[in-house]
Amino acid sequence: MKQASSISASAGAILSSLATLACCLPLGFAAASVTASASAFLGRARPWLLGLSVALIGVGFWQQRLAKQCSVKGRAAGAILLWTAVFIVTVMILFPQQLAGFIADHVSWGGR
Repeated sequence: MKQASSISASAGAILSSLATLACCLPLGFAAASVTASASAFLGRARPWLLGLSVALIGVGFWQQRLAKQCSVKGRAAGAILLWTAVFIVTVMILFPQQLAGFIADHVSWGGR
């Protein structure tokens, strides 16, 4: 009797692990295909998105100037965020491969 319950427990564990794999494996393939297609689209749209980023940073500077004229409080935090955005966009325009390598080397997405 003990042998049969041991075998059925092992078989149940194997079946449950296969069921878990069958449940999640198609989602992994779907996520990979969506990521690949999004990467292809964003690769073609990259110049437009960078141009939009530069234009929106220009709008940010314009709004910062208007806020200075109206003497609105809280300009320091907005200026810090705006200059941070300028730095990030400039690095993305001038050094895209180096930025991608840095992110790949130093940012852990939970895989390591």
